Amino acid sequence: MRTLVSCLLAAALLAACGGADKAGAAPPSEDPVTEARAFVDWYSQTTAGLEQAATTAYWKAANSGAKADFDAYAAADLALRTHHSDPERYAQIRRLLQSGDRLPDLVRRSLEVALLAYQENQLPRDVLAAMVQKSSAIEQTFNTFRASLDGRTWSNNDLLERIAKETDSAKRQAIWDALKQVGAQVGPQLVELARLRNQAARSMGYANYWDMKVRGQEHDPATLIALFDALEKETDAPFRAMKAELDAELSRRFGIPAAEMMPWHYDNPFFQDAPPNEAIDLDVFYEGRTKEDIVELGRAFFADLGLEFDDIVANSDFFEREGKDQHAFCITIDRGADVRMLLNVKPTADWMDTMLHESGHAVYYKYIDRALPFNLREAAHIFTTEAIAMMMGALAKNPTWLVERGGADPAAVAKVRPAILEQRRREQLIFARWAMVMFSFERALYENPDRNLNTLWWDTVERLQMLKRPAGRDLPDWAAKPHFTIAPVYYHNYLLGELFAAQLRATMARKVGHQGPAWALSYSGRPEIGRALIDDVFAPGMRTKWERFVQDATGRPLGPQAFVAEVAAKPE
Repeated sequence: MRTLVSCLLAAALLAACGGADKAGAAPPSEDPVTEARAFVDWYSQTTAGLEQAATTAYWKAANSGAKADFDAYAAADLALRTHHSDPERYAQIRRLLQSGDRLPDLVRRSLEVALLAYQENQLPRDVLAAMVQKSSAIEQTFNTFRASLDGRTWSNNDLLERIAKETDSAKRQAIWDALKQVGAQVGPQLVELARLRNQAARSMGYANYWDMKVRGQEHDPATLIALFDALEKETDAPFRAMKAELDAELSRRFGIPAAEMMPWHYDNPFFQDAPPNEAIDLDVFYEGRTKEDIVELGRAFFADLGLEFDDIVANSDFFEREGKDQHAFCITIDRGADVRMLLNVKPTADWMDTMLHESGHAVYYKYIDRALPFNLREAAHIFTTEAIAMMMGALAKNPTWLVERGGADPAAVAKVRPAILEQRRREQLIFARWAMVMFSFERALYENPDRNLNTLWWDTVERLQMLKRPAGRDLPDWAAKPHFTIAPVYYHNYLLGELFAAQLRATMARKVGHQGPAWALSYSGRPEIGRALIDDVFAPGMRTKWERFVQDATGRPLGPQAFVAEVAAKPE
């Protein structure tokens, strides 16, 4: 996940923001093209400084976990939001966009993207401040919370390692419960935040916060809902068959009937990842590696693609530390050369995946054309950067990559290749259904945050993930997922990213003349793949709306066909 937020001293930021606001919008010009160019220049200069202060502060807070740093981040984020709350500037953009085709393409597109930023922030300062403060307080809890179990505290990584190794069902349940403890801490606060977000969205004419955020991402809500409904239907049969096979494996592992599988038997506390396949433990291919080796494997891979990476590695923070954010993200500090990653690397297949995933975000941001107006130096859409991250992360568990880049024994990989490919298919199906849970639940959350959310959560999980609800459980398990706070109304873009990644894989294979399934494509010694990614995916930034971008990059509109083709049948 990529996060964009953070700080400088609050007084300095607010002063800078206040200075920009006091300037006010320029009076209407007889020449809208000149006025529009002047606005884009002004907006680029003023926004760049505020955003860099915010991203720098977020980086500091995520690394320290200190309250003072999170307070500074909240002030910086508020300053950036306040900058975008000026009603005169908002009205100016709307008026200039009425000039339509008279405006140069890049100027018009910069205005369209700026309009989205202003539109979401046309709120009173006290409402903006309350939203930022509540969100920041919840995020700090996530970053610093350590669960209690067996008389001591545990990090998320520690608990995930324990549950992966534990075979006793009662002990697994206790670990699973510990992984959900943070939900009880933040659940009531998240409900309050949802109400406040809804209040803000409705004051601007939206049905609710979900509706506002989706439209602000340049999605049509009805089209998005229809796409997810179609994906639910098309993945239902392959998911059901795959899960039956998975449950049979877990039955053998835990010595209980398949019908008695509970959520804590699937390793991941949300069942968003596939448990290890009984035929292959992908961690065996990383045995003997150090955490530093994982970072170097990622660096060398991207360099081999012609995507220079040393500067990103030098700016990043890769290993666990007390108080540090326990998750992973990539951030572009200045929409320029300063791109950073935060990870907590361990020598495992999952962390190799995460290393490549976040590195995918990083190279995307690094190679966006910096000649574009400041606010267009961004991925074509949030799902397109997720697509690159997912496409790269999947290579950590790909037979071809394991041999060519991971240094695995070719004979050993060949022996278990069907199991490796089946594990990848399981991951795609499991993640797709999990993303549907997030999409469905979050939409319902903002439609009515005062309903029984604990029951709604398990209703949704049972329908889409086919997991059993623990008897008598009435806890805010949903709230243990940090995305409701730090990346609200975002998760659908992960699944759209999977769709785009599948299209990109097919496109890259076709461009280099690869014969056979896309998974078998070799990326080693193929700088032409890196060049194609730079030219067709990275460099364009937000030059065009995402629909045209996807069409230009892959030759067809975004759709489920390539993804469904990848997951429909079990590999031979």
